[in-house]
Amino acid sequence: MKFNPLNQILLLLTLVFPQATSAQIILNLQTAIELALAHDPRVEEKRAFVRKAEALLDEAKGSAGLRYGVDSFLAITSGVDGGFFQNGDESCSTNCTPRDDVRDFNDGLSLWAGLTFSVIKPLMTFGRLENYQRAAQQNILIKQQDVELQRDSIHLDVVKAYYGYLTARDSRFLLEDTRKRLISSLELVKEWLDQEKGTVSQSDLYALQTGLGLMDSFLAEAEGFEAIAMAALKLLTGLQSETVELEDRRLQPVELPELELDDWISLALENRVEFRQVEAGLAARRALVEASRADKKPIVFAGFAGSLAYAPNRNQLDNPHIFDPFNHVALSPLIGLKWEWEPGAQPARVAQAQAELEALVHTASFARNGIPFQVREQYYTVQAKYKSIKAMRSSAKAARRWMIAAYSDFEAGLEEADKILTALQVYVLAYAEYLKVVNDFNNHVSKLKSVSGVL
Repeated sequence: MKFNPLNQILLLLTLVFPQATSAQIILNLQTAIELALAHDPRVEEKRAFVRKAEALLDEAKGSAGLRYGVDSFLAITSGVDGGFFQNGDESCSTNCTPRDDVRDFNDGLSLWAGLTFSVIKPLMTFGRLENYQRAAQQNILIKQQDVELQRDSIHLDVVKAYYGYLTARDSRFLLEDTRKRLISSLELVKEWLDQEKGTVSQSDLYALQTGLGLMDSFLAEAEGFEAIAMAALKLLTGLQSETVELEDRRLQPVELPELELDDWISLALENRVEFRQVEAGLAARRALVEASRADKKPIVFAGFAGSLAYAPNRNQLDNPHIFDPFNHVALSPLIGLKWEWEPGAQPARVAQAQAELEALVHTASFARNGIPFQVREQYYTVQAKYKSIKAMRSSAKAARRWMIAAYSDFEAGLEEADKILTALQVYVLAYAEYLKVVNDFNNHVSKLKSVSGVL
């Protein structure tokens, strides 16, 4: 029994989410990645190119097999009654003159049917077919690695959408909590102004109203980012018509990878699919250069060919020295040599293939230096983000204590409203920066694994 992608997704949901109802699906990151890899049509697109490459190999192999050729026709020609000599005589003893009534239609017309055919097989191509097959085999490897690159890209997209949603959602929680405190302070100021209590003034009211307006604006943006991230996650996982909830209740940093930089670089040099692609590309280009050079050489072939024709209203000409194209049967084995010269084009084709090979050699050289740099870039970024998380966590905790203390002092009449706004602003900025750093850190850890070929 075959399972199409939709059946696979439904089966996966049944096994992984027994606690979820039909109206709600709970996702964790790993499951979201698996769903995306099973659903995303871009993977099937790359696999289609693999099948195309395999078909090119079949074509190259098939070119070494038997080749069949058939031509047939049905026409009208003049009828001929009688023999070869004047007046249609079959034979003569003196004054043997061939008949010359070729343009006369005294004997009417005749149908004329003909068939020519050949079956041949290349025996020697001097490396032409062999090198085309070798290039096609390497092309399959290249296309197969494209599938892995696409899967890697989808993996990173899911990570970005998943953590992006958690970041936006936690930002919304932060802003909603802060907004409640602002509203509480605003109501308290209004009450004091109405009762003429405390040391508050009308400017305090305006300051809190200004802060509330800004908070509402930030909250609207956070809700928009949250909706966009969820829409992206649903698109990637193919759950666009479902209600999706994430298993993670809060955004948390992933574990810091323990490997050292040299270990990551070694993994990249061993596992990056680009290296395998470059190696396969170099082999394919070398084969194409040799195939282009072989175009100057002949093709030796063997087989058999035949021909037959029949015109019912024409007498057959039985003479071994004269071929009768209207009534005959012929069949013979053969061996031949096909040689085509294009002195202007063939050297240019070789030069093009050689230039492409040299370009790929330079690409390979750059990859050997560029990929370790990519690893270093992500490694140092991950280390910096990890240190930043510790700093921003402490900063956000201190800012929250400041905010709570300022709010308590304000309620006690010991602080002015602008102090609350300052404390709230610092807390929001510190915690929002903490969420941003955690999101960046999680994404860069995935990118580090990606550029090292171990994602």
